[in-house]
Amino acid sequence: MTHDLMTPEKNLQRIMWTGTLWFGAAVGTVAIVLGLLLSSGWRPAVLAGGLQIVWWIGSFLVALSIGLIGWSGCPVLEVSVPIADRNKTRTMQLGTLLYIVGGAVALFAVLLGPAR
Repeated sequence: MTHDLMTPEKNLQRIMWTGTLWFGAAVGTVAIVLGLLLSSGWRPAVLAGGLQIVWWIGSFLVALSIGLIGWSGCPVLEVSVPIADRNKTRTMQLGTLLYIVGGAVALFAVLLGPAR
């Protein structure tokens, strides 16, 4: 038997509430990290060809993850509560995974780039 906290209704409410917080946190951390990098004079063009591709792949994954997390927090119920619960659970999980992987990939490329 499913615990009361894991019913589709409760889970969906939790995902939409926490998804909004995660969305804000994700956008904020990207703004801070990218703002600090760009204000220091760093540009993706300083990376060698291969590292530049790695950085852009990581950046694309982070942008995609923010979209997925944002959708998870959006209070749109789709067709029904069980379907919305399933879809928002998956998009939140995938968005979180891509945020972590994409951020690590992009920062890895920055760290392997030239030091100033």
